[in-house]
Amino acid sequence: MLSESRGRSLAGVPWLVSDIVLGLGTIALYIVGGIRGNAPLIIAAAVLSLLVVVIGVSFFMLQPNQAAVLMLFGDYRGSDRTPGLRIANPLYIKKKVSLRVRNFTTQTSKVNDANGNPIEIAAVVVWRVTDTARATFGVDNFVHYVHTQSESAIRQLARSYPYDSFDHTDVTTLIGDTSEVNADLLIELQERATEAGVEILEARITDLAYAPEIAEAMLRRQQAAAIVAARAKIVEGAVLMVREAIEALEEGTDEHDSIQLDADRKATFASNLMTVIASDHPTTPVVNVGTLNR
Repeated sequence: MLSESRGRSLAGVPWLVSDIVLGLGTIALYIVGGIRGNAPLIIAAAVLSLLVVVIGVSFFMLQPNQAAVLMLFGDYRGSDRTPGLRIANPLYIKKKVSLRVRNFTTQTSKVNDANGNPIEIAAVVVWRVTDTARATFGVDNFVHYVHTQSESAIRQLARSYPYDSFDHTDVTTLIGDTSEVNADLLIELQERATEAGVEILEARITDLAYAPEIAEAMLRRQQAAAIVAARAKIVEGAVLMVREAIEALEEGTDEHDSIQLDADRKATFASNLMTVIASDHPTTPVVNVGTLNR
């Protein structure tokens, strides 16, 4: 595979000064040769004029974070990354390639996740060209290539993971494990972008949601799962409180303060206390004062 190599070029400022001096000398020769009618001087001036033009068309300018791919009759002759005024073979075709960091946001795509649920997903991709030869000759259009491969990688990522997991806590999900998912996306994109001489600096999911047709149903499912989890936690705490309350009643500070409960009374006490603790609404106690005989 073709890789970037250093092209042959020189600093352009000294050559620019020389070209200006040579141009002034050519003008002087034309004037002197015309006044004296000296044919050799005029021919020399014409030759120098051609040389001035050849040197002039050999110049090219590079900005910081910009490179020039040098080609001679379709053959790659290297790349120049030195900023400033440069000069190279006048027959070279000089194609400039930006080395600056670029970024774009992919279009929001509708795709099924690993569980078959339709979701909408998009990501931001930050990249730059690192190999100008591959970027120029490896693919037809490296910018379009990166955009297309990013869209494809996002879809592939969405199919590899579920949006969320309600049954298993050890499953990697798109919504719950963003760092791991973004790392996998970066690796996937880099594998695809290497052919174009591109380095992926960052890939991060920006938009992630259920598709509108199932969003409401999934929201209710998430709410139900949250309620079940919360109730389970409340019941767990209530059981612990009831156990500690019964133990405290039976132990007391001494034998006179202890209250011994039989199995039926323990069951009744536990039931009433569980109702008070785990109830969603404030409970209204009913005090049994017994029966009054007249």
